[in-house]
Amino acid sequence: MEPTEETPRRVTRRRVRTRARLLDAAFAVFAAKGFGRVSIEEVCEAAGFSRGAFYSNFATLDELFFALYRDRADLIAAQVADALAQDGPDLDVPAAVDRVTEALLLDVDWLLVKTDFLVHAARDPAVARTLLDHRARLREAVADRLLRARGHTALPAVLGDAEGAAHAVVAAYDGVTTQLLLDRDVEAARTWLKQLLTALLTDGSRTPS
Repeated sequence: MEPTEETPRRVTRRRVRTRARLLDAAFAVFAAKGFGRVSIEEVCEAAGFSRGAFYSNFATLDELFFALYRDRADLIAAQVADALAQDGPDLDVPAAVDRVTEALLLDVDWLLVKTDFLVHAARDPAVARTLLDHRARLREAVADRLLRARGHTALPAVLGDAEGAAHAVVAAYDGVTTQLLLDRDVEAARTWLKQLLTALLTDGSRTPS
């Protein structure tokens, strides 16, 4: 039987679906057990595939882990950018903080996986570059929005420029989510992060006229 134009497209779509199922299954298993305690067999079992399906998509468990991290990190960076793009020139800080908090905070499983990745990054400069790239994209999304609001919305002078403010936002997120991983109190973490980011991005030196 001669190959048709439809054949490669079917194979490609199937491979994309297989890869997505492996990544979703790995995310759940990594979050539950930790990256260093997971085997390829466990990921395959969770996804409902054989080892052959795994090796047709990933050479190693490390490669899958990094692909999973990049996919999730890219999604979150895009969500933050979208959340910050919804106002006009004036930046409605409380509303923007609400949207960013929803995009960043609520997935405890993601925080567990990200923490595993951080531990790997602390010991491997090549891995660290991947994590630093994700953090840079988050900061760029925040800094770009603050730059577009410049002249319309004042920032506290102590933060310096928009890049300084973006660093402060990511640092505040890191601190609050560390506490969240320990106490699992999502509502308290959301409230605290909203308060902290609003305080950071509001120019308290200005008084109402």
